[in-house]
Amino acid sequence: MSIQLNGKPHPLTSSITLSGLLDSLGLGGKPVVAELNGQPVLPRKFPTTPIQPGDNLEIITLAAGG
Repeated sequence: MSIQLNGKPHPLTSSITLSGLLDSLGLGGKPVVAELNGQPVLPRKFPTTPIQPGDNLEIITLAAGG
């Protein structure tokens, strides 16, 4: 089972939510913007948004600085 993550194939070993995927990528709790299959996903929906085989996910991390 795999998805497209930021334009590259990314394997998944089991069913997972967007929050679970972010945690596995070390991005849990960090400010990110996510788009799943061309649709934005609100952060409050991350824990209930399932990631399915073949999904196309874009994740953008936000950074502040000067």
